Amino acid sequence: MIAARDFGRVVVLYGGDSAEREVSLNSGAAVLRALERSGVDVIGYDPANGGLVGLEALAPDRVFIALHGRGGEDGTFQGALELLRIPYTGSGVLASALGMDKRLTKQIWQSVGLPTPESLMLVPDADWDDVMARLGLPLVVKPVHEGSTLGISIVDSREALVNAYRDAARYDTRVMAERFIEGDEYTVSLLGEAVLPAIRVEVPGGLYDYDAKYVSNDTLYHLPCGLEAHEEAELGELCRQAFDAVGGEDWGRVDVMRDGEGRFWLIEVNTSPGMTDHSLVPQAAAYAGIDFDTLVCRILAATLPSGLT
Repeated sequence: MIAARDFGRVVVLYGGDSAEREVSLNSGAAVLRALERSGVDVIGYDPANGGLVGLEALAPDRVFIALHGRGGEDGTFQGALELLRIPYTGSGVLASALGMDKRLTKQIWQSVGLPTPESLMLVPDADWDDVMARLGLPLVVKPVHEGSTLGISIVDSREALVNAYRDAARYDTRVMAERFIEGDEYTVSLLGEAVLPAIRVEVPGGLYDYDAKYVSNDTLYHLPCGLEAHEEAELGELCRQAFDAVGGEDWGRVDVMRDGEGRFWLIEVNTSPGMTDHSLVPQAAAYAGIDFDTLVCRILAATLPSGLT
């Protein structure tokens, strides 16, 4: 059994200066409250206000990373914590960097034979007709290094493709187009060696975008997900392989589409998932009988020498 005192002084990192700042603030606040309720010596810290110097001054024994997006989820802060020799939650430097790069993640999955939709990088003077010919319509346009579906569009015409590229380029200098998979959307959370129950996400508007994730109350999260037992087991194993392929550790989430023929397609991996009241990992954990406070403590326990319990 792990006691609250075993964690020492914990700092929850949240906020930051990425486009996902508001989501991170909500995630971090929820994590902070959970650790306080569990009796942990914990304090929240926004690196946007003091950087690494401010963090080091707090003298943490370990850090719970609730940062999302670039500058926190992409390996940069993980590398700094490695240099400071401070244990932290979640994946290491390489896996965090890879998970933030949708294009490289897909290339790794393809290299080990895991299914993911074809994609192409886009540039301002791209041959738009060739892109449509190679990927078909509709297709998905997305920034390579953003999360929370910021800058993502589904397009069904040349004009829409060009406009979607320009919109995505506001978030990132690297933009990709991906073959659109029409079908059901699933997400699978991983906690240590456990694969949590899959969630089927249903959005009345069709696109699981920022508003659908964090604002709308119309988005439906199906638990159980509706798959047969052997199908959900297949999906869970696929997501475990996908997470392991990029070097993911301790906890994370993998998003998947299932086409009309029943085939699963890997879309992206999240190495620092949201922990808000709309977030998917807490929902899956609750369905598996793990309440929010216990979930947070289990994630933090992975920073101890004994590992995740």
